[in-house]
Amino acid sequence: MPGFLKVLFRNLLEGPSTDPFPLVPETFTPDRLRGRVVIDPDLCMGCGICKYVCVAGAINITRREDGHTITVWHNACCRCAACRQYCPMKAISLVPDWHSAHPQEDKYKVTEQQSIAYEPCAVCGKMMRPLPKALVSKLYANNPDVDAEHVRTICPSCRRLEDARRSAGLPPAESKPAVE
Repeated sequence: MPGFLKVLFRNLLEGPSTDPFPLVPETFTPDRLRGRVVIDPDLCMGCGICKYVCVAGAINITRREDGHTITVWHNACCRCAACRQYCPMKAISLVPDWHSAHPQEDKYKVTEQQSIAYEPCAVCGKMMRPLPKALVSKLYANNPDVDAEHVRTICPSCRRLEDARRSAGLPPAESKPAVE
């Protein structure tokens, strides 16, 4: 019994050890907390790996002629972070925002949705997703004779042809003028 009284007396002196969240909105958030999923549209390539590794089926990618839309249903997300782990461009992150309470009628509205627009290829005009700047700078960092901005704006087929031309010592293909 004396051990119990010792603990009780210490707790009375130190105060409550629980988090006063409902009364105080600025509460402690652990550093490695996995909260809401956020997608960076500037980094996303639309490869779809996130959709296939999502164990909860919370990610959907809708392809359109002018781009694609990525939707994350937060009510279905189990915050396992598999999408972040397997994203090759690190376009997905889990922010430490864990305030996800909402009324029942809003359960289908609690989503993270990003639309990624396609652009015409600078050489052939085919609609495609431009490569993210971070990827191009990483791929062509050791090759100063490559115009990284031009490489970003050409489709994979034209990029392969241009790489073959560069390897053969031929000049790059002419770019089409931008359509306005």
